[in-house]
Amino acid sequence: MGDMEKPSIFAECGATSLPPHLEEIRTEGKTESKRKAAEAAESPEAERALAKMDAAERIEWAFARFGDRVIVSSSFGIQAGVLLHLVTRLRPEVPVVLVDTGYLFPETYRYADLLTERFGLRLHVARPSLSAAWFEARHGRLWENGVEGLDRYNELRKVEPMRRALETLRAECWLAGVRRTQAKTRADLPVLQWQDGIAKLHPIVDWDDAQVEAYLDKWEIPRHPLASRGYVSVGDVPTSRPWEEGMLPEETRFFGWKRECGLHERPPERPTR
Repeated sequence: MGDMEKPSIFAECGATSLPPHLEEIRTEGKTESKRKAAEAAESPEAERALAKMDAAERIEWAFARFGDRVIVSSSFGIQAGVLLHLVTRLRPEVPVVLVDTGYLFPETYRYADLLTERFGLRLHVARPSLSAAWFEARHGRLWENGVEGLDRYNELRKVEPMRRALETLRAECWLAGVRRTQAKTRADLPVLQWQDGIAKLHPIVDWDDAQVEAYLDKWEIPRHPLASRGYVSVGDVPTSRPWEEGMLPEETRFFGWKRECGLHERPPERPTR
């Protein structure tokens, strides 16, 4: 069954239009200044309101507040299809940012091509200033040098390109698909946080694995090819491994030394390239 035959996200919730509180927010968002929008987004009241919304309502809230200054980031990882489908069904024109470190799996590139065609994504690929070969010639294999090396690698290959993409797209709100159940480091993630002057919204932060799988099944969204090979999380080739019995999911990344790649934690000082 194609998407055109399926009910809208709001119809699934028993509604045919936006709830009154979202209509009010949308109206306010058209007239208030960017400064007031930012202040409203930062407020505890906004977090409490967002916590009561479902994923689709949170996404609508973001567009009501920030209009065409909203972007989505995607690693095109194991469960990336969920947020991409949720957002693009509501706003097909939203920019989708992929940080291509130069070390992604071939399967990830093919998966990005597949979902880009399937959803009609407006894909923006952010890349580091150096190729992978040049980077290694200058810095070596930083990911092998413990947590400090990983942090430096992540800053140069992931955080810095993402920072440039946000600036280029003039983003004021960043939608990300991180979830609390993915790792201990994410257990206390709010729906909304402020990062480097940008509102960072996590529409599916309170979803568990079962909800993710059910959504993928319901909408017949293709899985990442590596999911069938035991991967529960996919990043760069050197720092990702399949899950094995007895492992925590977060231990499949970065040799178990850490979980976050820098995009979803407060970034360190910008290093010298």
